[in-house]
Amino acid sequence: MKDKRILYVSSEVIPYLPETEIASMSFEAPQMVNSKGGQIRIFMPRYGNINERRHQLHEVIRLSGMNLVINDFDMPLIIKVASIPKERIQVYFIDNEEYFKRKATFTDEDGNLFPDNDERAIFFAKGVVETVKKLNWAPDIIHVQGWLASLLPLYLKQYYASEPLFTQSKIVTSVYNQGFEGSLNSELLNKVAFDGVDPETIKELEDPTYENLMKVTIRNSDAAIVGSQDLNENLLKILNTTKIPVLPYKKKEEFPQAYEDFYTTQVLEE
Repeated sequence: MKDKRILYVSSEVIPYLPETEIASMSFEAPQMVNSKGGQIRIFMPRYGNINERRHQLHEVIRLSGMNLVINDFDMPLIIKVASIPKERIQVYFIDNEEYFKRKATFTDEDGNLFPDNDERAIFFAKGVVETVKKLNWAPDIIHVQGWLASLLPLYLKQYYASEPLFTQSKIVTSVYNQGFEGSLNSELLNKVAFDGVDPETIKELEDPTYENLMKVTIRNSDAAIVGSQDLNENLLKILNTTKIPVLPYKKKEEFPQAYEDFYTTQVLEE
């Protein structure tokens, strides 16, 4: 992994949010690559329940200030950074007052999905790409984890298809049981189509359930990883019928070598 550039894009990362399968692996995988001489960047949303003072987040003025168009509205992009203590790992936070100021991640206090989670996902995907472009940092691998990050493969393959910085980048998506009940906003397909994405290629998003979202994500990825030990049958079926390389679930003590081998022999050599 020495000198390989890996971009980790996740909906949640410890220590900034409580420990979950996604949050833990979104820290441990970059830590593994970092320890083996790889170059990494981590991106996540700056939710309002992240304590900025405790984690020493600060805005990066040179990366902020751009407006992203979401469903024909200009939404200001703010970039903040922090370093994971003792790890020398920098985390970039995608922020916007409208989408991420609220003191919660995905649902309100009654457990209902935020109605704009679809736009938050679009904003996050665009925000990551535009910031990496400003950094002029071409990743060898882009590893996506968590459903709020799951539109990134689609946007990279279609909306940003002609962006030269990502020409050689390979996209890996980890698939977890950690999804959501019900569906995202029913206008998601139209909002993505507004960005010039062919609606025929994203028909599943007419009903944006977690499983349908993952179908689109996997179809636009170059490889996938089973992130949960007991992945539900429908998600397993999607992975079993795809033509891209798929790494089966690995326990915590197995994953470092398995991920390294997968990255180098399956993803980068594809």
